[in-house]
Amino acid sequence: MIESAELPISEAYATQVARDANSLIAKVATYLKPDDVALLESAFKFGAICHKDQFRRSGEPYITHPLAVAEILADLHLDAQALAAAFLHDVLEDTGVSKLELTERFGKHIAELVDGLSKLEKLEFQSKEEAQAENFRKMLMAMARDVRVILVKLADRLHNMRTLGAMREEKQRRIAAETLEIYAPIANRIGLHAIYQELEDWSFRFLYPMRYEVLAKALKSARGNRREVVSKILDAIKQRLSDAHIEATVYGREKHLASIYRKMQEKQLSFSEVLDIYGFRVIVQDVPTCYLVLGALHALYKPRPGTFKDYIAIPKPNGYQSLHTALSGPYGTPIEVQIRTHEMHKVAQSGVASHWMYKSGDEGVSDVQQKTHQWLQSLLEIQSMSGDSVEFLEHIKVDLFPGEIYVFTPKGKILTLPQGSTAVDFAYAVHSDIGNRCIAARINYDLVPLRSQLKTGDQVEIITAAHAKPNPNWLNFVVTGKARSHIRHFIKTMRYEESVQLGERMLAQSVRSLMTEQVDVPNDAWDRYLRENAPSKRDEILSDIGLGKRLGVVVAQRLLMLAGLIAEGEARTGPILIRGTEGVAVQFSRCCNPIPGDPIIGIIKQGQGLVIHTHDCPQVSRNGRIDPEKVLDVEWDVPSGKLFDVAIKVLAMHERGVLAQIAAAISEAGANIDNVRMDSHDDQGDRYTEVTFTVQVENRGHLARVMQSLRALERVVRIQRLKNIPSGN
Repeated sequence: MIESAELPISEAYATQVARDANSLIAKVATYLKPDDVALLESAFKFGAICHKDQFRRSGEPYITHPLAVAEILADLHLDAQALAAAFLHDVLEDTGVSKLELTERFGKHIAELVDGLSKLEKLEFQSKEEAQAENFRKMLMAMARDVRVILVKLADRLHNMRTLGAMREEKQRRIAAETLEIYAPIANRIGLHAIYQELEDWSFRFLYPMRYEVLAKALKSARGNRREVVSKILDAIKQRLSDAHIEATVYGREKHLASIYRKMQEKQLSFSEVLDIYGFRVIVQDVPTCYLVLGALHALYKPRPGTFKDYIAIPKPNGYQSLHTALSGPYGTPIEVQIRTHEMHKVAQSGVASHWMYKSGDEGVSDVQQKTHQWLQSLLEIQSMSGDSVEFLEHIKVDLFPGEIYVFTPKGKILTLPQGSTAVDFAYAVHSDIGNRCIAARINYDLVPLRSQLKTGDQVEIITAAHAKPNPNWLNFVVTGKARSHIRHFIKTMRYEESVQLGERMLAQSVRSLMTEQVDVPNDAWDRYLRENAPSKRDEILSDIGLGKRLGVVVAQRLLMLAGLIAEGEARTGPILIRGTEGVAVQFSRCCNPIPGDPIIGIIKQGQGLVIHTHDCPQVSRNGRIDPEKVLDVEWDVPSGKLFDVAIKVLAMHERGVLAQIAAAISEAGANIDNVRMDSHDDQGDRYTEVTFTVQVENRGHLARVMQSLRALERVVRIQRLKNIPSGN
């Protein structure tokens, strides 16, 4: 029993808070053991003491918030540890309590739950988005260890949304957008349907207050008009089931506001058109009866073609099971009906939380646990592939997006994928190795491109090759987080290897610039340098140099100093040779598009590696003074056979066939035409055609031959090389 005198809050609130706390304790005592109830009383009192000087924006004592969160979880019949964590979920973040103290008082499990719910300590992040993403990553990783973390977090967010009106408008919109983007989809993903709907409605209310008010008023006035129609259809369904000797609970179901608004947007419907659809739910004892109900209703009202969905035979990823059918009711009224068993209904309402609510061990509950566990394991796999928290969050958002398709492997196994998934997404869903080595696909026995989108019912077979690798272009069409994370991981690995090679060359140049003769840095100097720095491998240092995260000359100075060689001789320089085939670690600036033969300079740009510009690039001069230590001496290496894009603008007389003549001259000079843009204009009565070509040449000499061929054409008036290749290329 909690006495109001025990609470370190004002008398005005103490009585009501004590009454609410005791009411909650009485509720959980109906399914928890006495020792667990005592634990909760202790956790509540400790939380009240920790938050004694803190108040919510509404003016209420802060302890009212943890109490409300625990109340939401008690309705889900969560265990004592989760409820205690609800009482204590903000003590690590907002009070002086440490995780060690929490562990000593309430045990390791509760302390771990609370820690998983706490935001990161005040670390330095580049942006608010990065900080938010890193906190989400921490929470989702804690959720992968213990799903109760997200259950408490969702209850926390639900109560915050219920009381969001006390916040300023800007913060209301930010929190509502975050809820709609992350928390509502997670609630849906783990099957907490009631919480999902309420989070969506609150988000809609604060993001679009005017639209919410208009729809809410329209729905309220429409209820009275609909009551008679709903009652008539309900009676007809009950009578039909009774005639068929089927015991069932039947009731009408009303769509929530966010769902109505989404349907209006997606299908371009008016409010009255959405409200013309009447929804009903039929709940029966067992699975065979579900199908008997379906047959009875199809005999009563004609089914609408293409609308039947069997989520009993093929459950949704969150474990949801039900039969969905759409019927044409009296006077053509559209009717939507869901048919399910009592156990399916429990899972539909409570999702993974039904593990704590119903200990019956029925198949439906164990299935939802298994599906949730599989999803949590996929989070861990995506986490291991993602380079940073922002990228990780991006991958997760894709998999949280509603809508799914069901496709079959050649052996008949069903896989669930998001809408818009391709053959590559399917390959990665089967196994990451299949995705990494896929080269083609067969859909329903027909050979198709890997970018082909799948639809429900497709049978998909993936063709692999031992030496195949992921194609970076796949990122343009894959949709699943698993596929994107694996492809990006491959690209980063490839970039890492290339940046190591570039860094090695840049470091060698820096060493040469500091010494009068060629020297090799001894291994013991490298070992000492690595002990001084965070990276444990030499390649990590070289990669940092290649990507511009470290200056080669600084690393070279320290290495030579550690080797005792720094004071010898005078500096001499040696340029880095550029072949054009280095890959992503060397980039050619789009502002001047250098080609072999152009005088060039190299500028180290953090995170991008070495960026090559022409000497006279206006972008370089506009940037003012560039740190001399970031400018490298670079030269073109021997021809590599690579083709470089270059833009040329040709002004010619506006006559028939002139474009064909110009194109033929470029082709005869051995250059490829990659893009063409044309524009005509008048000049003192004469008409001219201005043609901009993007051509591919080997070097500056090759470009000169192309331009010479064009100058030989009688109709060509002027030729100019453009340093900046026009967009749309």
